[in-house]
Amino acid sequence: MIQWYPGHIAKAERSLAEQLKRVDVVLDVRDIRIPLTTQHPKLKEWVASRERVLVLNRMDMISPEMQDLWLQWFTDRQEKPYFTNAKLGKGIREVTQAAIAAGAAMNERRRNRGMRPRPVRAVVVGFPNVGKSALINRLLNRKVVHSAARPGITRQLRWIKISADIELLDAPGVIPARLEDQRDAVKLAICDDIGEASYDNQRVAIALLDLLHQLNAHVNTLDKLRSRYQVEPENLSSEDYLHTLAQTKYLGDLERAACQLLTDFRKGHLGLFSLELPPLR
Repeated sequence: MIQWYPGHIAKAERSLAEQLKRVDVVLDVRDIRIPLTTQHPKLKEWVASRERVLVLNRMDMISPEMQDLWLQWFTDRQEKPYFTNAKLGKGIREVTQAAIAAGAAMNERRRNRGMRPRPVRAVVVGFPNVGKSALINRLLNRKVVHSAARPGITRQLRWIKISADIELLDAPGVIPARLEDQRDAVKLAICDDIGEASYDNQRVAIALLDLLHQLNAHVNTLDKLRSRYQVEPENLSSEDYLHTLAQTKYLGDLERAACQLLTDFRKGHLGLFSLELPPLR
């Protein structure tokens, strides 16, 4: 079973609840490869009556066709997603404008009461390692928060002034105290959005292979496996495929084969697609 809830996250979530009293806009940042899994179950509670800006990060990790599928799905639900590649700065200007626009009603109320406008206060929330720190650095156009390709880097909340128009609260990645759906937990592990000490690489690699088989009818995921490893996946179970890959490429080293599979997926070498498809209903 995959469970991961380090002490700094519990502390950060308590601090976040207190700081939310000062916030006008919530930037809801998700991993586009698993946009449903990376919606925090407490999101509605955190947003409450505040405005929300939905940010789907890592747009470079899925194809334009799959991006269009998710755009249509969210649009059908009266949500406007903003697709970003925080690492390269794509889509950042639109997110900034959306946050300022979302806070405009707050300043209108202040004007009506004879008060001066103030900067919009926004908070960036999301699971660990979905790209929140990279997003903030791009919003600022300089590196002020540490960003790395592993969860758990940001550990404290702090306010950062973006411009005269907007202030941002940088919060550590927050994950549910208990992951009830282990299918979601596995997706978090595959995408490296959870601490690696919480899972077994070989089991997660096998789960990735299971997902690739399930998605193949929609995305043609198996061709990439064939071309990258020269091992035919069609008639092998996921466990047998991992064993065959280890034998043919890595001198029988199962752990090395599993880690390579996960790394290749995370770098986009196995194709550009989400591990989730928009639900039919």
